[in-house]
Amino acid sequence: MGFWVMTPLITPDGFTVLVNRGFVPVDRRDSATRAAGQIEGETTVSGLVRMTEPKGTLLRANDPAAGRWYSRDVAAIAKARDLNRVAPYFIDADATANPGGLPVGGLTVVSFYNHHLLYALTWFALALMLAVALGRVVRDRYLRK
Repeated sequence: MGFWVMTPLITPDGFTVLVNRGFVPVDRRDSATRAAGQIEGETTVSGLVRMTEPKGTLLRANDPAAGRWYSRDVAAIAKARDLNRVAPYFIDADATANPGGLPVGGLTVVSFYNHHLLYALTWFALALMLAVALGRVVRDRYLRK
């Protein structure tokens, strides 16, 4: 169990992007317990751009007063933290190691299912059914003559 660390990043253009820097265990939630991982000054972030996730069907309601967010609702987080000019997306940081080892990034897994064989079998089956149907039509016309 633990928490995702969402950090506002102010770009040179003056707008803010929320960055999911990664995961920390429960006992390291307070940023003071992972001071080595606090980045000062200019930095570069690489990761996955993700759309805001304002609701989830199986998630608890967010509790902004306690700083507990069960969905990554960019607009609600920006409002609760009084952030201005916030991008409508966030970034899931990649696995580049953070100083001190926390937070641990790169835990977002993107995988696409490979259904190509199923698609191919479906189209071959449809082609076979079409050939059989066409064969029956041709046979019926031939037998009528």
